[in-house]
Amino acid sequence: MEGVRYVDSEVGRLHTVLLHRPGPELARLTPRNNDTLLFDGIPWVGRAQEEHDAFAARLREHGVEVLYLTEVLTDVLAIEEARAELVDAVLADVRLGDSLRRRVRDHLGYLDPPSLARVLTAGLAHEELRSGGGLVYQLMDRLDFVVDPLPNLLFTRDSSVWIRDRVAVTSLAMSARRRETSITHAVYEHHPRFAGVATAYDPWLEPLEGGDVLLLAPGVIAVGVGERTAPAGAERLARALFAHPDPLAHTVLAVPIAQTRATMHLDTVCTMVDVDTVLMYPNVADDLVAYTLTPGAAEPMVSGPEPFLDAAAKAMGLDRLRMIHTGLDSVTAEREQWDDGNNTLAIAPRLCVAYERNVETNAQLERAGIEVIRIPGSELGSGRGGPRCMSCPISREPLAG
Repeated sequence: MEGVRYVDSEVGRLHTVLLHRPGPELARLTPRNNDTLLFDGIPWVGRAQEEHDAFAARLREHGVEVLYLTEVLTDVLAIEEARAELVDAVLADVRLGDSLRRRVRDHLGYLDPPSLARVLTAGLAHEELRSGGGLVYQLMDRLDFVVDPLPNLLFTRDSSVWIRDRVAVTSLAMSARRRETSITHAVYEHHPRFAGVATAYDPWLEPLEGGDVLLLAPGVIAVGVGERTAPAGAERLARALFAHPDPLAHTVLAVPIAQTRATMHLDTVCTMVDVDTVLMYPNVADDLVAYTLTPGAAEPMVSGPEPFLDAAAKAMGLDRLRMIHTGLDSVTAEREQWDDGNNTLAIAPRLCVAYERNVETNAQLERAGIEVIRIPGSELGSGRGGPRCMSCPISREPLAG
């Protein structure tokens, strides 16, 4: 299946996935900046790498081809057009000022592709720029970054989503993450592996993040709206999917979610583990509603709201959507939801990857007939993301038909 690019569900047999192995960008996190960079703690980098390697190994054991973001990024930096595009994205930061911007441009111009890939992902510290000058540089603290690191690259799901044979390069809402999509966009635009790929969304559009996009079934897509994805982003995506000559979806469900750290994306409270089964945080299950968007003559038609599970089942052509709860009681459910218990990655129907620490959730899954591949995640979870967040499926076995 190497070279195939097609995803029409959350649960079709997974063939190819894009991961980012945590690296020096995590080592840039300190108590001074972890909040700004959207991490809840300071991860032990070596252990995070071991945990991520275990995740990748389990995927490979099940026949999944693993692509690494840093490797494909290094490849495209050997292409002059891609290199210029990515350097320009760094230099577009208005905080630099003209004097420092010229010095940063000169510094980046001397770097070979692996070194430049490191700066683009791990950032450039004040004291690493020996040729720094100008007022902005002089007034920076010596521990500040001239180019900010991108520790959230770990969560490759957010910056792109494949919908059938097209890729939606998303628009990330938080300033600490916006440069991530310049990397993703350049990889899809310039890497030979993705030659000829067409886009379903672009990063300069309204806020839309991949963690909010669930491919419930062929032609049925749920989009969480809240802290990270704007209603306008969900509507824009629906328009793009409906307008395709061979429509990429017939129904888009816009699902408002609480705007809190614990429920930042739809996939923090709900993921699919079978063609008709979702794992869901019980504390929100009864309150989650959906607005249904379908193609109209001039613009998408909107109906609802109605209970999310009812709207989803109707759109998917099911009598009902089976739900597995996270935890037996509200306290356990809340603890395991915080630890990404709901954020599973399906490798195939009834086969998913989950953090081993969510003991009760995993037991619930197995009681419901879902095989669970357990992986360690004590350090990986410090950025608030589980196996689904850390993976961008590029190719799955089609469910259509």
